[in-house]
Amino acid sequence: MKKIRPIDIAKKLNISTSTLRSYEDRGIVPKPERSSTGYRIYTKEHIAYFECIVAMSPGFGMDITSAVLKKLQQKELDAALWILNNAQVANYEDKMIIDRVNKHLENLNYEHSMSIGELSLQTNIPPSTIRYWEKEGFITSKRGELNNYRLFDPFQLIKVLLMKITQNAVYSYEVIQLKKEIKELNHHDLEEVRTVIDAIQNHLNNRNQKQLKGIFSLYKLTEILNLY
Repeated sequence: MKKIRPIDIAKKLNISTSTLRSYEDRGIVPKPERSSTGYRIYTKEHIAYFECIVAMSPGFGMDITSAVLKKLQQKELDAALWILNNAQVANYEDKMIIDRVNKHLENLNYEHSMSIGELSLQTNIPPSTIRYWEKEGFITSKRGELNNYRLFDPFQLIKVLLMKITQNAVYSYEVIQLKKEIKELNHHDLEEVRTVIDAIQNHLNNRNQKQLKGIFSLYKLTEILNLY
């Protein structure tokens, strides 16, 4: 096998050699052999692993990418593919949430309010998370006159659903901005609400495309490893 220097891989992928070492330390790539002077010696297989990390992480995140590549090192291709399949299902479910949000937006009825338990059931978000989002200002509630319980109107349901989508997102500056925009949404400005919904839909589309690129790189790695 042809041996490649770490600096050459780092330059090719536009990352640092310390990043290469961090991937190795996390067990995402196989341990390389060492030269007589102690330097790491990377092979074509290592390059494929590194390329896969760089290609997959924008669409799937480092946790999923790491889990998949560790399965490949164990020759467990099917287990790796099911991890990816689950991630893509989550992406599709987020798209379905957008469709649901649009329907709620068309039929807003502020006369109806719901308890935190009802909101939790409708969104499948734990009450503890809803309370945290309220504390952070992402959603608001009013208090019932009789029992002082939290009550949420349908617009808060929309905001909770939008926040739910960000839970599956890969951490990035774009996601931080989307959360900020969700936080600042006002039910009096439905045009701005639709603008944010469109931005989230575009984010999901981009994530879908990034995942495709990552899967293509993974496919090339499986060929090198003779797993496919």
